[in-house]
This record gives sequence, C-alpha cells and structure tokens, in this order.
Amino acid sequence: MAEVKLHGALLSPFVYRVIWALKLKGVPHEFVSEDLSNKSALLLKYNPVHKKIPVLVHGGKPVCESMVILEYIEQTSPQNPSLMPNNPYDRAQARFWIKFAEDKGVAVWKMFRSTGQELQNTMKEALEMLQTVEKHGLGEKKFFNGDNIGLVDLAFGSIVYWLQVIEDAVGVKLFESHKFPRLHAWLENFKQVPITEENLPNQNEMLVVFKRRREQLVASA
Repeated sequence: MAEVKLHGALLSPFVYRVIWALKLKGVPHEFVSEDLSNKSALLLKYNPVHKKIPVLVHGGKPVCESMVILEYIEQTSPQNPSLMPNNPYDRAQARFWIKFAEDKGVAVWKMFRSTGQELQNTMKEALEMLQTVEKHGLGEKKFFNGDNIGLVDLAFGSIVYWLQVIEDAVGVKLFESHKFPRLHAWLENFKQVPITEENLPNQNEMLVVFKRRREQLVASA
C-alpha cells in the first residue's frame, strides 16, 4: 500500500475517528501533528478549502473530512474487519446514522462554546440527539452494525466520549446512565474494543485542556 500520513491534532475527536479506523484495519501510517494556531503549509496545501484537520494523505493524494476519510479507508482497505454492512439496506441505514451524527452531533461542540440562553438551547439540541439515538439507533444491538464495531460507532464514539469531558468543563450533566441505558452500555462496549481502548485520550488530561479553553471562550464572549 502507498504511504499513508494523517495530519491532525491529538485532542480532536474527528482525528480520533481516523486513528481508530486505520488501527482497526491495520493500516500503517505516520501521524503528522498540526499546530492549529499556526497551520502548516502542508495542511493549507492539502486542505485549501476548509484548512482543517484531519487530512489523510495516501500516496501524496489528500482526502479531507473525517467521515469521508473513513469511507475511503473502508474502500481502499477491504480486509477484515469490515466497518460497513454488506447488505445494501443495512449499509443505507448505517449511512443514515452517520449523517445524523454529522448533522446533530454539532450541538455538543456548540454547547462547549456557549453561555447563557444559547447554552440552554444547545443543551436541548444535544439532549434531543441523545434521546433519538437511544430510542431509534441501537435497539438491543451491541454496536450499531450488530456484534461488530463499524463506522457508525466511530462517528458516535467521537461525540459521546468527548461529551463526557465537555459536560464537566461546562458544568452540566446530560448523559446520565438511568436516562440512556442503551447508549451507556454501547459506550462501555465501544471502550472495551482493544483498538479503541488502546487509542482513547485520557479524559482527565482532556478536561484540563478543555476547562482552560472554556475559560478563555467565556472571558472573550
């Protein structure tokens, strides 16, 4: 396989999506750390439209946007484990929930940046997202795909795991086990997959960084 490089920053949930997929597929790669306050010439070259991480560079060709990258990894590395269902209907359902995660998961990041009434509004959006996934997304399955982890799990894993830190940084609580038993069970299953277990950032260390950033955001509001 041609050389693979991942440009990213190690507290980005979107970068971790790609790390998990590469590790699950056993794809050797080089991690290129980006300073987002001083973006490299290579990052601006590879992603001139959004100028954001992550960017996967495969054989010198850049692929941008985390879920686009994940589908690219799935297609270019078809070896097991398969991260998308083979059945066309199940694959369509997976794409539905991936789009839902992309469209609705933004409420979590908005919550982190909000105060006052805007914070209340974004909390309501995040809560509605969690309620929808709890009611309609998982059923009695271990993972969204069934017994095996897949792209939908990677999409939501980067939202829910980070949500727990954002809750502490903001000083609110949404993701309570008695309200979301299915999602809590799913998150525990997600964290126990060896690849994700070995490649999850430490939440206590994340909290230090997120609290500091939150204080800066509030002070400049």
